[in-house]
Amino acid sequence: MKITEVKAIRANRYCYAKVTTDEGIYGIGESGSFGALDASAAQINSFASFLVGKDPLDIEHLWQAMFRGSYFRGSAVMGAISAIDVALWDIAGKFYNVPIYKLLGGKCRNKVRVYSHVMAKTDEELVENCKKRREQGYTAVGHLSPFLDEPITMPYEKTHVKNMEESIRRVHLMREAVGDNIDFCVELHRRSLPGEAVVLINEIEDVHPLFVEDPIPPGNNEAMAYVVSKSKIPIATGERLHTIFEFQDLLDKKATDYTRVSLTTVGGITGARKIAALAETKMSPIIPHNPLSPVCTAAEMQFCMSIDNLLICEYPDAEGGLMNDKAHKKCELVTNYLKPENGYVTVDDTKPGLGIDLVPDVEKQFPPVKMPVMCRLNGDGSIRDQ
Repeated sequence: MKITEVKAIRANRYCYAKVTTDEGIYGIGESGSFGALDASAAQINSFASFLVGKDPLDIEHLWQAMFRGSYFRGSAVMGAISAIDVALWDIAGKFYNVPIYKLLGGKCRNKVRVYSHVMAKTDEELVENCKKRREQGYTAVGHLSPFLDEPITMPYEKTHVKNMEESIRRVHLMREAVGDNIDFCVELHRRSLPGEAVVLINEIEDVHPLFVEDPIPPGNNEAMAYVVSKSKIPIATGERLHTIFEFQDLLDKKATDYTRVSLTTVGGITGARKIAALAETKMSPIIPHNPLSPVCTAAEMQFCMSIDNLLICEYPDAEGGLMNDKAHKKCELVTNYLKPENGYVTVDDTKPGLGIDLVPDVEKQFPPVKMPVMCRLNGDGSIRDQ
């Protein structure tokens, strides 16, 4: 079996790779190169000149060639490698007529615990949406911002004391509203400096969140290690990292308790498994990051089934509106998708490979949407992380 075609597919705000073989078997995968999807699509197409004619089952060898042959990496290149890698695993599963996880050593669990997103612009909406997720059967909720989801176009002008008091109150308000049968995955979304993050985290420890995610901007593992050392709540980070070497430094510096892996930017299933093994040596559970489409979700579920050190997995609502296009839903881009039941996702053992496909002419039905370059400003006009 040989690869005959590798092509990128841009649809709505997503970027996919489709790899076709001379036996008629093809696979799909997704890039998570946020904000640089056109660049990632170009890199997918560029890899075609190397991949065409190769055996698609030589996954590790092809991964090493793409990873080490790319002298400069970053999210666009790693997103392309990720999409192609997942597509190759999809082909392998179809070739052997088994789900991907069975090629990765088999299952470590029967189902995958997931958490769903809660977004809100008011306190009332925040509480109501937490209750809705609980009623839907989730035992954990995430993207749970104590700062609310304020529009990026709104200048930030709050005092420190008001920001802290409102945020701390909201976390306690949510716990009072939904009780202790649901876990909180608190998302600070890189919006705090180390000192601010420590203040907030210490004031919500009595609510016992499952973890606090991305308290400060990425890039300085010493600063993140300071926050971890001062926190009694587990800290989770890593979703913006791309390579095993970056994760090794994060873990060696004790800059995280739980490891956030973006399967679509770390080199796909192959890259994510390397990082999971590394994290296992540090007793750091994996929490896969996923704000993308059902294709990414399908890949992550195969990955989650095959690793032992999984804590929980992020699950974006497939039936919710697409960003920038509320008239459509993520599930409309694919032929089928995995639905959670009582807070868990079960992988269908009867479907080989990923068990999912893109709808025909997906790029025509859902034309590409460019993500604008924009950032939030403070009241004085300076940049604010959000």
